[in-house]
Amino acid sequence: MAPTSSRQHYGSHRRWNPLVHFVLSPLLLVNVGVAFTLWRRAPTVLAAWGVATAVLLLLLNVAARQQALTVQNRVIRLEMWWRLARVLPPDLAARVHELRLGQLVGLRFASDAELPALVRRCLAGELPTSDAVKRAVRDWQPDTLRA
Repeated sequence: MAPTSSRQHYGSHRRWNPLVHFVLSPLLLVNVGVAFTLWRRAPTVLAAWGVATAVLLLLLNVAARQQALTVQNRVIRLEMWWRLARVLPPDLAARVHELRLGQLVGLRFASDAELPALVRRCLAGELPTSDAVKRAVRDWQPDTLRA
């Protein structure tokens, strides 16, 4: 299917959370720079504490994002195991646990009709990464409920 601007496709599927990616993260990074600059100008214990606090806030942001993505990946894995068990022929369904997480992440964008062929290619080593699987998908199924 040809990509259109109104429908999600390989080129538009990456999820940007404007609050996190364009406001919170940049401000926290600038905060580290400001705190470090203030400490360099006046190296006091309080200024050093400001640097430590700024770095900790930045790390907290990164950790929170990572935890959300970890939970999302676990849900995707379970959802795909269930979906594949329902859609695949028995010989392939018995092998879904051989698929790597990245392959499962890519497969979630495929239609039910093209899943068997894509899973065979994954298991044969032709599609080793999430990106390779996504590029092989022809009938893109959007996923808009992501963290």
